[in-house]
Amino acid sequence: MLETKGSDDRLIVAIDLPDAYSGLKLAEQLGDAVSFYKIGLGMLTGGGLALANELKGDLGKRIFLDMKLFDIGATVAAAVRGLAQFDLDFLTVHGDPNVVRAARDGAGGSDMKILAVTILTSLDRADLDLALYKPGSLTDLVQERAALALTNGADGIICSPHEAALVRALPEAEGKLIVTPGVRPVGSDAGDQKRIMTPAQAIAAGADHVVVGRPVWQASDPKAAAMDILAEMNAPQAQRPNT
Repeated sequence: MLETKGSDDRLIVAIDLPDAYSGLKLAEQLGDAVSFYKIGLGMLTGGGLALANELKGDLGKRIFLDMKLFDIGATVAAAVRGLAQFDLDFLTVHGDPNVVRAARDGAGGSDMKILAVTILTSLDRADLDLALYKPGSLTDLVQERAALALTNGADGIICSPHEAALVRALPEAEGKLIVTPGVRPVGSDAGDQKRIMTPAQAIAAGADHVVVGRPVWQASDPKAAAMDILAEMNAPQAQRPNT
């Protein structure tokens, strides 16, 4: 295996591309600048698991499989048990306590981290009303779902950077991971995200990892775009208070 050295794995690049060939080409363009990749549902039918194996086994990259699993407990446990065989680093499930418990059971003694989704970063309170979520501020609901997920065995939380500091402050979050999508570099288009921050803001708010997709792979020079994001993440304004 070729080991990726010297790169900052706090940056996770989302490979939201149509097929594994395009994903591998992107990874080759990024080279040793990026060591951690997210593969989501959109890539699954385009060879996503094969790409994960190639990135992990041949290039020494870390892999975040973003499946957001949600089903009855037995089905979630079986799916996670099967995915654990692929030597993945992170796997997402919805943050409902019964789903998290089932995923934890399915992961068994593997090193794969189970990350719970609180509320998707593309949603706002109006969207939650349409989905018949209970009343309350979005941030309060994220905190509540995060605490429940962590209590029921999640290794970490997926949340907007706007909620990262609130989740980090939870007693249940001590020693746990916080991963934030909805991150856009300075000057980037927000796209379909509604609760965004810059990479520096997300790290300062308490995120362990930030997920960035389109601002990297849509750039004319993806490696330069990734390097710019890494520079933002290491700027003085990315320092957390009290550190």
